[in-house]
Amino acid sequence: MTKILDFTSLFLYCLFIYSLSDQPTLPVPDLFPVQDKVLHAGAYFIMGVLAWRSFKHLLNRPIILALFSITFCSLYGLSDEWHQSFVGGRCSDIIDWLADSGGAGLAVFLVYQLGW
Repeated sequence: MTKILDFTSLFLYCLFIYSLSDQPTLPVPDLFPVQDKVLHAGAYFIMGVLAWRSFKHLLNRPIILALFSITFCSLYGLSDEWHQSFVGGRCSDIIDWLADSGGAGLAVFLVYQLGW
């Protein structure tokens, strides 16, 4: 049952990210200069934890699990940036993708180090 819940959570979170990316603008107040990058990193930090929880049901070596989780999140972030390039009012940004990958990497690193 945990396996189904973990994969469902990851799937729904990916849909949530997709739905945000499909909107021309987001109603987020601009509070500080790099806020967008912090939000990207935070969103993909959550995805990194969800990916780890999901893929741990398939992979039993922690280093492989970590690399697979980061790769999944990074590729999803890349596809999300590509998707945004087709949405009016949005643009694709490699720095956003780096923030996505960095957030996921930080999450997986912490989970790996803490042994969750």
